[in-house]
Amino acid sequence: MALTLDTITLGASDPQAARAFYTSAFSAGTIGEDVDLHDTGRLALRRLGELADEVGADPASSGFRGHVLSAIVEGPAEVEGLLRAATANGAATVRPAKKKLFGEFTAVYRAPDGALWKLAAASKKNPGPVATPIKPTETAIYLGVAAPKASKAFYEALGMRVDRDYGDTFVDFTITRGVCRLGLLPRRSLAKDAGVDPDGDGFAGVVLTHAAGSRDHLDSILKAADAAGGTVTAGATRTDDGLHVASFADSDGFHWRITAPS
Repeated sequence: MALTLDTITLGASDPQAARAFYTSAFSAGTIGEDVDLHDTGRLALRRLGELADEVGADPASSGFRGHVLSAIVEGPAEVEGLLRAATANGAATVRPAKKKLFGEFTAVYRAPDGALWKLAAASKKNPGPVATPIKPTETAIYLGVAAPKASKAFYEALGMRVDRDYGDTFVDFTITRGVCRLGLLPRRSLAKDAGVDPDGDGFAGVVLTHAAGSRDHLDSILKAADAAGGTVTAGATRTDDGLHVASFADSDGFHWRITAPS
């Protein structure tokens, strides 16, 4: 059993418009109704109220949602290019593209659906001509948590392996091709890095999805989540298209959806 972040599902007031934004901003294709982020993970868009109902949450929220999505690209020119594409399609710049104090080149925007995105360059200098389309080398979501060390223990209990561990400052987990990276920061630090006010409460507007290989795998994840301090919010049920679906909330209240074939 090992939990992976296969799809990030975002709640939006208009899922069709949000899907159009992401396909345009990332020059991305689709797999079914999901946005394929150039084989670095998938985005799914659902109506906000329906997404909250699915995991047993109240859809009401205000302020900072407690998470930041991220696209990592080769160099500064790609950061600037993705920011231009996002703002041309309706995003609002939160932090302009520039080099930060310790040399990291980043930008932050708020998508029309309300999600915060950080764009970051893997290199401080442009390694070569900018490719078209600009393809992220990695997609991630960073969760603002009470204590990264405690949250790390929760996810390790579900089979995730730590990549970088800076204690209660920052933790992230290893990834494989085609899935998203998960990272953990203190909530205030995450908001500060994104350039927004940390205050906010209610539904985060995001559900993280893992595609289990079997019903037994699904059941083992639910059992591990419950034992590690999470909350099983919905036991396994079978959908009309034959999938088994269940959900749980982690120790900080972020929601996961687990699917498995029948």
